[in-house]
Amino acid sequence: MLSRVSKTAAIAALLMTFVVSGCSSSGGSSGAGSDDTGGAYGQSSESSSPAPSEESGATALTVADSDLGEIVVAPDGKTLYMFDKDTQGSGESSCSGDCLTNWPPFTVDGDAPAVDGVTGEVGTITTAAGDTQVTLNGWPLYYFAGDAAEGDVNGQGVGGIWWVLSPAGERIAG
Repeated sequence: MLSRVSKTAAIAALLMTFVVSGCSSSGGSSGAGSDDTGGAYGQSSESSSPAPSEESGATALTVADSDLGEIVVAPDGKTLYMFDKDTQGSGESSCSGDCLTNWPPFTVDGDAPAVDGVTGEVGTITTAAGDTQVTLNGWPLYYFAGDAAEGDVNGQGVGGIWWVLSPAGERIAG
């Protein structure tokens, strides 16, 4: 009989196998209309729930300690990620279709998200759905559906294209 830790580890390994296979590109287009940017779990983007929004004036970005060092997190402590297929500073997200199911955008109500401990340039873009997505140093920020709890960093390095960011807004590839 497997212990609780062994079961959890086995489930996490299986989940990551599905996520990595769904997030790696097989030579297809990496443009904004591409669906090879994060699909897994067999869900469509229409069935996904929108990412939690923060009230205007509330802290939008903060910093947490992790095994990877200090990283940027949402107010609820959930890790935020950047996507290598996005173009830094373009004002657009390249994550669409199934990608958004697994990597929902971090959105806020209002234009000027507050920060605590984040030193990089914070801004916003408008998503295809009309929501206000937060950016850090021009990188749109996303949650990862595989992070169940505060402090999880299960999305780090997925497909070799998803990364946590330092408080200065620099990609941490470790």
